[in-house]
Amino acid sequence: MSLSTKYNPNEIEDKWYAHWMDKGYFHGKVNPQKEPYSIVIPPPNVTGVLHMGHMLNNTIQDVLIRKARMEGKEACWVPGTDHASIATEAKVVKMLREKGIKKSDLSREEFLTHAWEWKEKYGGIILEQLKKLGASCDWERTAFTMDEGYHKAVLRVFVDLYNKGYIYRDLRMVNWDVEAQTTVSNEEVIYADQDEVSKLYKFQYSIKDSDEKVIIATQRPETILGDAAIAVNPKDERYKHLIGKTALVPFVNREIPIIADDYVEIEFGTGCLKVTPAHDPNDYEIGLRHNLEVIDTIGFDGNLNENCGVPKYIGMERFKARKVMVKDLEEAGYYIGFEEFTTRIGRSERTNTVIEPKLSLQWFIKMKEISRTAHQVVMNDEVELLPSKFKNTYHHWMENVRDWCISRQLWWGQQIPAYFYGEGENDFVVAETAEEALVLAQEKSGNAQLTANDLKQDEDVLDTWASSWLFPMAVFNGFDDSCFDRETGKIIKGKNAELDYFYPTSTLVTAPEILFFWVARMIIAGYEYTDEKPFKHVYLTGIVRDKQRRKMSKSLGNSPDPLDLIKELGADAVRTGMLFSSPAGNDLLYDEKLVEQGRKFANKIWNAFRLVKGWEVGGSSNGQENQTAVRWFDSRFNAALAEIEDHFSKFRISDALMTTYKLIWTDFCSWYLEMIKPAFGEPIDRATYEVTLNFFEKIMKVLHPFMPFITEEIWSELRERAEGQDIIVSTWPIIGGADEALNKQSEIVFELVSNLRNLRLSKGISPNKKLDLAIKSENTEAYEPFINIIKKLANIDQLTYTDEKVSGTLGFVIKSDEFFIPMEEGAIDVEAEKAEILKELEYTKGFLNSVMKKLNNERFVAGAPEQVIAKEKAKQADAEGKIKVLEEKLNGLN
Repeated sequence: MSLSTKYNPNEIEDKWYAHWMDKGYFHGKVNPQKEPYSIVIPPPNVTGVLHMGHMLNNTIQDVLIRKARMEGKEACWVPGTDHASIATEAKVVKMLREKGIKKSDLSREEFLTHAWEWKEKYGGIILEQLKKLGASCDWERTAFTMDEGYHKAVLRVFVDLYNKGYIYRDLRMVNWDVEAQTTVSNEEVIYADQDEVSKLYKFQYSIKDSDEKVIIATQRPETILGDAAIAVNPKDERYKHLIGKTALVPFVNREIPIIADDYVEIEFGTGCLKVTPAHDPNDYEIGLRHNLEVIDTIGFDGNLNENCGVPKYIGMERFKARKVMVKDLEEAGYYIGFEEFTTRIGRSERTNTVIEPKLSLQWFIKMKEISRTAHQVVMNDEVELLPSKFKNTYHHWMENVRDWCISRQLWWGQQIPAYFYGEGENDFVVAETAEEALVLAQEKSGNAQLTANDLKQDEDVLDTWASSWLFPMAVFNGFDDSCFDRETGKIIKGKNAELDYFYPTSTLVTAPEILFFWVARMIIAGYEYTDEKPFKHVYLTGIVRDKQRRKMSKSLGNSPDPLDLIKELGADAVRTGMLFSSPAGNDLLYDEKLVEQGRKFANKIWNAFRLVKGWEVGGSSNGQENQTAVRWFDSRFNAALAEIEDHFSKFRISDALMTTYKLIWTDFCSWYLEMIKPAFGEPIDRATYEVTLNFFEKIMKVLHPFMPFITEEIWSELRERAEGQDIIVSTWPIIGGADEALNKQSEIVFELVSNLRNLRLSKGISPNKKLDLAIKSENTEAYEPFINIIKKLANIDQLTYTDEKVSGTLGFVIKSDEFFIPMEEGAIDVEAEKAEILKELEYTKGFLNSVMKKLNNERFVAGAPEQVIAKEKAKQADAEGKIKVLEEKLNGLN
């Protein structure tokens, strides 16, 4: 067989992915004989393309699903995309604009035709890109949040929650995106990482029938013409005499009351607050308390409207109006000046435009009661957040949860199933279909003559998150007629085999920034409709940042194209590179060296494969001389596998990879293969060769979830395989017994070999020159099984034991064991040897000091696990023994 000298991922990745797809390995089926293991993908927006965050998130999901599949579980990873109302509509509007078409010139149906065409052309790009990463999703189950069945589920839930009293319609203060022309939820308002510098403008207002004036401070002069009052703190001695009097709004001289309210901060600004109920949520609350007039002077387009009362400003954009108004107020003698201060400015997550608080008639979900169970189950770890530090964030959000504005002024999305039949505020019904709505409208109105033409459906669509919160249930058709009871508003167990089998799902992998957006809401929906959690574990990844700790983004130009990386270095290299430094919940500082290290790892494995497959097998040897090496690696593999399993159980995926990496690179490639490698030109015995192939298979199995492509390629070439005997569906290794004494002694032996090699290098001794070695140890029996290994790896001729120090030698100490290498007379530089011993002595004393600081720290000793304390005490004993030997050795040279 001719093997390539270098591993070439481009040649094999497409081949194996197509093979896996052809075999149907990714498809999960109901199988009562197997334990289910299911994951639902955080559905990326249909507008999305693969970025580094996706790479990390989906690699982790694939690692978990591939391991579960090998463990004999029925693995099902459900992919899908989110229709992303605001983002997608913006893309379609832009596309139409480039064609010379305005959205306003189209009917809703015409616009949606364009939107669906766009979705069909571009909406699946990111899922196709995930295949390049090796994602083993169940593509037969690919969902879209506006598929017919999913769409029906969303409407069904809206109607159900409305009937239960959770959904209501009201005029309330909302966050308005003037660019997208829609409301956005509180969670979709983003703030810069650092506070921004803003201006606090000061103006004077006249007091009616008085020469006295009051000075107010405001960030938003453009809203002055909507003022309804001036508020002061009732405890503020400066203004007590003004409470109850009347002030005059600049320019228009409209009379407004001076009121007392505890909300006003005495120390902030001037202590006088202009109250504009239509343009600030806090002012709106003050307005409700004092029954103030609401004057809305800024339109939904962000321009001042006729309510401002000054023709010059009507139609002027809000921030331009701010500048012009400040100038005009200055010329009119109202302007006092400004001071700079730092503040947080809310912007729309989708368009980055500054949010405009506006009163608007919208649909809301009452969140306090419906979210109570979802709050409790995370606090008591029935749903476990990993890492647990995010429980505090979750608790804060759920403790302070506010009603959720779920209506959006868009066309792309699930149109709200509310139907109006009259002009009255309550002349509407809520129903899943227009036919059902007509029946309800006739009943409610008492007018049996109403027709379908008399009904007008609400123009708004639902917030995207109001569809994706159903994802774990909807992808398994949980809201179908066959299993959803419309009377009780519950999914009935036993009516949907797939839902009963795969739900609750096993693990959710997502980003902390959507912990409330999506995760909390899925938990809410899960308990509302199934009385069960939607998943047991929530693994929260970190943010991928560059070396300067900046979040990777296209706008900063600091993010590589993931597909370019895969093309250049291979998917396996990128996957491992992303995981090398990504502990759960902590940000990943991306470094191209990590991906390069992944590539080197792939090459290391490939070279080991070529070495083993290049050996001639045969000869008269029965493998007796390799028994220690075989016994050691078997023991080492079992110890490493136990460690890997422990990491997986705690969702330490990065640590599991690092343990696997060291097992393969160091233990298997650097030590085991060197131990058993036959002399040049000689064959390896059949017994050793066969067990080595077995080891190679086992390490490929453990590595497969992390590096699926190279492991499948090597697996297919290691032995002849029958149809369907691919590594992706092979059996995950079972932990066997580990010989701890053998493992510990091997560490000393490997350190011995490394020291002997370093000594040759430092003294200029040829690797081909055989040396003698004497060992002084209280436990010489431990070295017996390794004698041939030491001789082979360190090119030793005579190996003896001694009870005394050997003069005329070079040497070193490992723990308390001493090693002597006889040298020719005059070959040893005594002063140089003393200097080296002093250097090692100083280092060991420093190490011992650091260990003793820990052991003398009462808090550390009281809080650390017993095994950690035992490990530190073992370090203490080793260091003390080594110091004693080094001091004796130094005295011998004096």
